[in-house]
Amino acid sequence: MQADLDTALLDAHANGDQRALVTLYAQAADQAHDVDAACFYLTHAYIFALELGHPETADLHRRLATHGRV
Repeated sequence: MQADLDTALLDAHANGDQRALVTLYAQAADQAHDVDAACFYLTHAYIFALELGHPETADLHRRLATHGRV
């Protein structure tokens, strides 16, 4: 499953699909095995969400704040 997600992330980057990157990085955060890895992925999702004005921006910010990462 992780390999599929990695491939999807690489494809989204290659295609410049920022909307997909928000979703995929959030999924990667959900699957991460520790808080640091989860926050790494959440940070990426949050940055792309900010650039897009994505509806998940506030939730991503909240998730990062929960771990003291904002």
